[in-house]
Amino acid sequence: MPLRADMMADLCRIAPELILCVFGILLVALEPFVPSSSKRALGWLAFSGSLVAIASLWIVARHPGPAYGGLIQVDNFSLFFHGIILGSVAVVILGSINYLCEERLQRGEYYALVLFAAAGMGVLAGAGELITSFLGLEMSSISTYILAAFRRDARKSNESALKYFILGSFATAFFLYGIAMTYGATGTTRFTGIAQALSISGPTLLAVLGLGMMLVGLGFKVVIAPFQIYAPDVYEGAPTPVTALLASAPKVAAFALMLRIFYVAFGPVQHIWFWAIWISAVLTMCAGNFAALLQTNVKRMLAYSSIAHAGYILVAFAASTELGIAAVLFYLAAYALMKIGAFTVITHVGGRGERHLELSDYAGLAKKQPAIAACFTLFLLSLLGLPATGGFMGKFYAFQAGLDSRIIWLVVIAALNSIVGAYYYLRVILTMYFREPAGESGPDAGLGSEIEWMPQPVAASIWVVLIIAALGTLYLGIFPSRVMEFALRSAASLR
Repeated sequence: MPLRADMMADLCRIAPELILCVFGILLVALEPFVPSSSKRALGWLAFSGSLVAIASLWIVARHPGPAYGGLIQVDNFSLFFHGIILGSVAVVILGSINYLCEERLQRGEYYALVLFAAAGMGVLAGAGELITSFLGLEMSSISTYILAAFRRDARKSNESALKYFILGSFATAFFLYGIAMTYGATGTTRFTGIAQALSISGPTLLAVLGLGMMLVGLGFKVVIAPFQIYAPDVYEGAPTPVTALLASAPKVAAFALMLRIFYVAFGPVQHIWFWAIWISAVLTMCAGNFAALLQTNVKRMLAYSSIAHAGYILVAFAASTELGIAAVLFYLAAYALMKIGAFTVITHVGGRGERHLELSDYAGLAKKQPAIAACFTLFLLSLLGLPATGGFMGKFYAFQAGLDSRIIWLVVIAALNSIVGAYYYLRVILTMYFREPAGESGPDAGLGSEIEWMPQPVAASIWVVLIIAALGTLYLGIFPSRVMEFALRSAASLR
């Protein structure tokens, strides 16, 4: 009986991953039997699966502790990240339903891959040792490699997927070599065991090399400099709902793993990795913001913006305190909401074939579809860090953690980068509200040109995603205390 009880407890602790995989398999199995006219129902089935996985977190929360001998760790930290990941996946699926219908793409495979990727991200968030984290990383990565190339007839999509796959494979190899070196230096792959070994023996050269290798692998996943070069091309070429996924959930899961590796496993040698994070934060913020200034493609601009925000998150990461960890968690929650919301607007405005991605295509959007323009403005202002938005509170907590840890110059550089970022965010807002819509600016413009640039009517599923993202962004900006309290408890459980 005790053995059976332990088995049931372990199954409860991985309930979200089991549910996601079951629904993914079900989608692949059902698709051949679903008529073409009813394929949209597969999207709602996938959305239902993500909601069931979210509901299962209640069961997971009632069974805290290690699962399968410590391979998986269930605590407030993993629950917080599971909530962000599963919530992100749910709204991305919702935002994909209309897009897949318009583009006439395979739906069962798409939704199954999204759910499988989410299961891998869940493993990353709760991994208690390095081999388990590698399996979660591969499960997530392989699914996203395929999703990046899902527009098979688009050359940019194929190019981005090939680049993503090749560079991602190199990053995975670095991560795997890092695991091997760490095991060779400490004799274990468990995070707590690594910490104990380093506390006794100190930072050996092999252990430091192993950490450096793993930083390269994870730096690729969280898109930090100097490992960010692939991201703009991949984000631009992938289907826009996939870009929304890539910019949110995988980055969140990879940061969860980074926190466990750096703060738990390599916590005793914090003085060694601090400067690597400090320098990477500066390079990431500057590379993202200054490259975004030059972009006229809005999708590509937001890709560089994602790089810059990874740098802001590293400011809190470098703080090396409990408040710093909590700031990372809070920032990731706000970041996921505003990025998914922004890319959902781009999905809608881009239209069939994603032909309208240039800044000029947003001219006069406030006249054509004022509600869409208002939502996009909210997300851009949140990314900028305007008060009363989640982005502002995320930066506030990150900078506060940095100041408390006396990394003042890093906070100053981050603040200056925020000012630089204001230019390209405000440029989009000014284009939407103060430039004449395409086809209406000249006296000779005909009716045909005006209709050509008119976005399609907004689908109900798109509205739901935008409302969720907008309300979440405002909630985190106006009432941040409850989420921050949970983030602080989650940070304490990591320690």
